[in-house]
Amino acid sequence: MLKTIHGKIHGRIIELDDNLGVLEGGKEMILSPIAYQPGQGLLHTEGALADDPEWDAIMEDIAQARKQDRQQTPSPPTSLPQGEGSFG
Repeated sequence: MLKTIHGKIHGRIIELDDNLGVLEGGKEMILSPIAYQPGQGLLHTEGALADDPEWDAIMEDIAQARKQDRQQTPSPPTSLPQGEGSFG
């Protein structure tokens, strides 16, 4: 049987909000998802796709597409043309 109970961690002791209904000193198995602080979960995925040839190919395609986009985008002029209506 599964039962969801919340609690508070104190070092190696978990103080539960509700009674489990087991005898004092009884043994229980606890399954606990790791609750990271906001923004910390992403740090724990670092390296998850390392050495993955398929992922490497996807990232290479993205890099090549970005490189082509930069080459096709015209550069802004370095100076304004002199002439009618200009302030120079």
